[in-house]
Amino acid sequence: MTDDSDDNGDPVATRDLDDPRRDDVRRAAAAAADGDLVVYPTETVYGLGGDALDPDAVERVFALKGRDRENPLSLGVASVDAALRYTRPTEFAVGFARAFLPGPVTVVVERDDAVPDALTAGSERVGIRVPDHPIARDLLDAAGPLTATSANVSGTGSVTRPDDLGDRIREGVAAVVDAGETPGAESTVVDPERGTIHRRGAMAGAIEAWLDDPPVRR
Repeated sequence: MTDDSDDNGDPVATRDLDDPRRDDVRRAAAAAADGDLVVYPTETVYGLGGDALDPDAVERVFALKGRDRENPLSLGVASVDAALRYTRPTEFAVGFARAFLPGPVTVVVERDDAVPDALTAGSERVGIRVPDHPIARDLLDAAGPLTATSANVSGTGSVTRPDDLGDRIREGVAAVVDAGETPGAESTVVDPERGTIHRRGAMAGAIEAWLDDPPVRR
């Protein structure tokens, strides 16, 4: 990468990564560009990534996980500003997103036409995920939007260490970016425009407090 800052003006993560990890990120970004799937770390668990704007890649994620196609996937991006290229949130939702992202929060907003039906199960809304993890954000900055879903077969436990990846997942991906063990907490899924928390997880209390007394106008 040649740019020294991301969409929020923060230093890009590769400046802080050792050479092997930079190479891992580059390989994973190239694999995703070729339509393959990759495993990458987040501040919660390891994620399974495919090009979130490519319906075929999204379908491969569903197939590898054995996930119900009616259960939508989230859109992983490197920053809130990057998310705005693919979504149509209200100013209120943008204010919420800037308050909690990057972080272990999935923010549900209206999608743009660039986001395929396959990702959202036909819904006009999509969950946005900006991981608070330098390697994840560096990969997303290099690869563009990836699916943000746990790197496990549906119905099995989430993975916090690459050594614990199931054989099916490991054999079905082209690259694994190893950053050691991750904390394991689930993200909170929230639709700020509707004031709805779909799943309680990390930072749920702070999110409820923000929604109860928002510092920005609805």
